[in-house]
Amino acid sequence: MKNFGRYLLLISFVVFVPFVTYFVLGASETLVKTPQEKVIYNLPYPGLLPDSPLYLTKIIRDRINDFLTRDNLKKAELYLLNSDKRASMSMALALKGKNKLAIDTFIKGEKYFFKIPDLLRSAKKQGTQAPSSFIETLKLSNAKHKEMIEELIKILPQGLNEPLTQLSNLNQQIKTEIDSPL
Repeated sequence: MKNFGRYLLLISFVVFVPFVTYFVLGASETLVKTPQEKVIYNLPYPGLLPDSPLYLTKIIRDRINDFLTRDNLKKAELYLLNSDKRASMSMALALKGKNKLAIDTFIKGEKYFFKIPDLLRSAKKQGTQAPSSFIETLKLSNAKHKEMIEELIKILPQGLNEPLTQLSNLNQQIKTEIDSPL
């Protein structure tokens, strides 16, 4: 009789544990939200931030580079770099608590980005096609900027919703420009 009780306990344990485990794990998977996949695109180091007294020298240097760059593809690459740097600056400023300056810096960066599709179209008219790798880089950068805007929406105070919405709309316009044939 003792052996029968042990066998019954063993059989119920073998049947009951996997049954309960299946339902517990199944229920926990529906409750846990998996995070969205992050865009794998490295932004450049921002360098001097707009709150630095030496930032004016950086602006002057960027404008001189912009003026001296005549090739449309090279200028598009320069604008992408400037846009990415400003996005990176924006996140650093937001983490320092300079919310308004962070949003203004990001908007300036997106305005640089907004000029790129027109540069690529004019380069195509001149007979120079942008490499497909550059177009893919533009798409990745735009997706990374969107991810960063969503992160800014999470960390910045609620009173800044209107400029963040404007920034998000600008990013969406850029996405449609890039997705259209260049």
